[in-house]
Amino acid sequence: MTSLGLMALMPLIILAGGSVLVLLAGAFKPGGYLYELTTTLIVSALLWSVILPAEGVAPGLAITPFSRYFSAFLYGTGIVALLLAAGYNRRRGIVGEEYPATLLFAMTGMGIACAATDLLILFLGLESFTFAFYILVTIERGSSRGGEAGLKYLLNGTLSAAIMSMGIALVYCDRGTIKLAELASRTGTPEPLFLAGCCLILLGLAFKLSLVPAHLWTPDVYQGSPAPVTALLSTASKAASLVALLLFLPLLNSWRGTHDIIWMLALLSMLVGNLAALAQGSIKRMLAWSSIAQMGYVALALVAAPAGGSQAALFYIVTYAAAGLAAFGAVSVLSDISELDTIEGYQGLGYRNPLAGAALALAMFSLAGIPPAAGFMGKFAVFSAALRGGETALAIIGILTALVAVFFYLRVVVALYMKSPAGQSEPARRLALSESVALIIPAVVILAFGVYPQPLLDLLSQVMK
Repeated sequence: MTSLGLMALMPLIILAGGSVLVLLAGAFKPGGYLYELTTTLIVSALLWSVILPAEGVAPGLAITPFSRYFSAFLYGTGIVALLLAAGYNRRRGIVGEEYPATLLFAMTGMGIACAATDLLILFLGLESFTFAFYILVTIERGSSRGGEAGLKYLLNGTLSAAIMSMGIALVYCDRGTIKLAELASRTGTPEPLFLAGCCLILLGLAFKLSLVPAHLWTPDVYQGSPAPVTALLSTASKAASLVALLLFLPLLNSWRGTHDIIWMLALLSMLVGNLAALAQGSIKRMLAWSSIAQMGYVALALVAAPAGGSQAALFYIVTYAAAGLAAFGAVSVLSDISELDTIEGYQGLGYRNPLAGAALALAMFSLAGIPPAAGFMGKFAVFSAALRGGETALAIIGILTALVAVFFYLRVVVALYMKSPAGQSEPARRLALSESVALIIPAVVILAFGVYPQPLLDLLSQVMK
């Protein structure tokens, strides 16, 4: 590997080496500044990706402007999730080096997935961060919900990994290569063996994105996981999986069936996710079902990829990630006060904790697509791309389901600012600085890209060339 390639890979080296460093630091000095060290490492990787324009090629990896900037975005979500976890874990007795070290490992896997140039490295990146989440979901010892969620995630994730690996094997058997560029350059009608392999890979990616019908694990896992873990699982892992899907889809450019499959995934996810969310009393389960619907809107954009849908999908995932971090970040703070998971349990909490309440309300507005939140611009970009691509029927269905979703998102806002019931007048806990920063960052992003989205759209257009 050349020195240029080594420089380009430095963010991944920082994260992978940092994971080992944090484990060693925790072993030799328990209770040290592990979260501060982890934050420094992720910030270093982020700055290296953005400021130093190093690009290069390594076996199975290509560090390009797109992979650098999108990896930096993923590292940013990791920083916010870590800031949320610092106080949350301390209050819940989750101590030790396991959490920060595992989070660094997850960030490494996401960076690998964004830079992959062959199916094997893509699979390695996806499964690396998925494996890390198996640990993070069950990090709260003694939690029966966490153990159940971890087991369900492990079983479903293992099945997904087996399906994807079988698909990669079938593709290699048919084409004799796993390099994405070579596979995408093949023209003509694909062979049945190749199509079978690609469909299996697509099913595995649908699991990562919680697209119907590979979605059933999502509500239980989101509800049983610690809120900071759910914040990262629902945002960064979805964004990294979307990048993997964008890298994979060119392999099926010559097959008309790709359009029909993505079309159906989008339709089912939008309908099932939003309708199921209507019936939820648990805020985490409601957000889980709504995330399924949100990924349906991402799939809607991908249906219209030739009409700018890929750019719209990436813009949408960024706005969704900001809203997801704000929502689950606020849940991690507010649930610590009420110890309730029901939406009714949040009555009046917006007054007793103004910052967390405002962040959660803003997240709900963004997820509902209400201006001036960034979610409005995200939905506008997705529906515009769908209409330009001739997907009028699917766009209309998407708009109607988005209108239905406004009801259950506003339920949370109404609960936050209702009068507190009797017996819930205890004073609000003072937020730690890390928690306040973790709530403010996504809130600022939601407002900034809701009012002025053009810089992000221009950046996406530039790096996707």
